[in-house]
Amino acid sequence: MDQNVISRKNVIENCRRIVVKAGTRLLTSEEQIAKLVGEIAFLRKNGFQVMLVTSGAVGMGMKVLKLAKRPRTLDKVQALAAIGQGKLMEIYERECAKFGIKTAQLLLTASDLRSRQRYVNVMNCINALWENDVLPIVNENDSVSVDELKFGDNDILSAMLGSLTGSQLTVILTTESGLRERDAEGKLAGRISVVSKLSDSIRAMAQGTDNAEFSIGGMSSKLRAANLLMNAGSYLWIADGREDGVLQDIAGAKDIGTLFMPRQHKIHSRKLWIGFFAKSTGRLLVDEGAANAIIGKGKSLLPSGVKNIEGRFKRGDTVEIVRFDEQNEVIARGLVNFDSDECNKIILHNSGEISEILQRDADDEMIHRDNLVLLTEQNQE
Repeated sequence: MDQNVISRKNVIENCRRIVVKAGTRLLTSEEQIAKLVGEIAFLRKNGFQVMLVTSGAVGMGMKVLKLAKRPRTLDKVQALAAIGQGKLMEIYERECAKFGIKTAQLLLTASDLRSRQRYVNVMNCINALWENDVLPIVNENDSVSVDELKFGDNDILSAMLGSLTGSQLTVILTTESGLRERDAEGKLAGRISVVSKLSDSIRAMAQGTDNAEFSIGGMSSKLRAANLLMNAGSYLWIADGREDGVLQDIAGAKDIGTLFMPRQHKIHSRKLWIGFFAKSTGRLLVDEGAANAIIGKGKSLLPSGVKNIEGRFKRGDTVEIVRFDEQNEVIARGLVNFDSDECNKIILHNSGEISEILQRDADDEMIHRDNLVLLTEQNQE
């Protein structure tokens, strides 16, 4: 049997919970929503607990107001979301009722998952809905979200919820057949069946496929979602939601779309929250020696390797660790042991000098390894 098919069979055989995300361009008519609900009903009938992450509120608002182009200003987008969300949920409830499915609406902002307490509350709410055989239907609360409270797009939201709930599989339905290779001229070529590692060559294939006229997001955002889920020990399956029976084909382990395999050693839930959920309030720019020590040797971040500080933060805040070069690649995130003013005083100094500089007892590390999460492909912790 083909290894790609074996991988898919293993996913389905060991799967109990599935997060399904559908994008705006798949939800432009009531007929399309009815089709999606029918496929979700099939999954539920076959024993899967399902959560639906839906886009479409803004698109539905555009239809109500007969707009052809998505507005650029935040207030107009928020107004469209407010108009469209109720209409969207009304359609879902009507279609789900045909299958005897009870529904619940959750509207979230990024702050709901950045706060550890609210993160737990969201998880408990979803688990309670599943226990009562209710289908959670989740969307970003676009009518109130501002830039600093946004997930970016629902690809990221679905990945966060997949990892939060311990779902074995997240399915992102899109308008592409999956991640596709590029030929010598850079044009899209054949579909990639399975991805086991997010290498630079894989990332290079994900040039933006978004259409800002109507929606946001593209293959690059799906790879960010894949990175989160793979680190959480979960699978991501990207497939073409326009195809009839796509969720039935996935449940049947057919070789469609692109399947992203989880890491062999998943990140513990606390570190996952530091790496992907907590809001970053600053950046530490590190030299090559410090970057190599963190990535290759599993070391803590010492002040001697930090060249510059960006942002204002307090002790215990989450900050990004950035390689100080032309790319400024974010290689890790962690909980910092000093506030930003103290960090500016001790950077480029040896650990033994910290207490004398600050005139108090102090940690030797700027970020201890136990509070640090690597975000690079070399991450093997």
